[in-house]
Amino acid sequence: MATLAHIPTAREKGLVSCRRCTRVWPIAQSVCPRCDASLISRDKHSLSRVWAWWMAGVLFYIPANLYPMLTTKTLLYTSEATIVGGAVELIHHGSVGIALIILIASVLIPVAKFFSIAYLALSVRRGDPSTSHSRHLLYEMVEYVGRWSMIDVFVVAILSSLVQLSVAASITPGLASLSFALSVIFTMLSAQAFDSRMLWDRIDPDHTARDNVPQVESTP
Repeated sequence: MATLAHIPTAREKGLVSCRRCTRVWPIAQSVCPRCDASLISRDKHSLSRVWAWWMAGVLFYIPANLYPMLTTKTLLYTSEATIVGGAVELIHHGSVGIALIILIASVLIPVAKFFSIAYLALSVRRGDPSTSHSRHLLYEMVEYVGRWSMIDVFVVAILSSLVQLSVAASITPGLASLSFALSVIFTMLSAQAFDSRMLWDRIDPDHTARDNVPQVESTP
């Protein structure tokens, strides 16, 4: 039975896929005729962009948890709630399900994305080729669940637009809402900058050091 290490890659077969429309072309093609995107077998600078966006996401995620997500003002009092503080308050009011959704979408998923992207970026150089499939599956999951991290921002936006009762009561977004939105956006950009094709490269000096791909033999 053939093992994963003996399965040839598209680059070894002289092929390259377009990252925009996924069409496969000969390696000698530099521009995709279908969507006019640049064709490149491996983006050597993708990891630099991944780490840059990743660091920006982490930096903005810290104030997103320290500062209030929304501020509620009434005639009698003014209250500010952070992400975790608001979830705890919901639990005290008996809304355990909603609190769990907020904690999962705003705490568990973002933190898991940070660790997953860092693991994938590090595994490009150190990973075992036999785990390429599982790592690619992890990458697909990171890209899929990324959009659900914005649930807190959506809730704040809806409440801010609906609860505006002049002097009686009002809800306004806090500083954490902007920080959290930027953190999610930067994390999504970090995941999109990652060239997942590198996960399928063999980890050996001859393969990783090969910057120039083989040319396709022309047919008469």
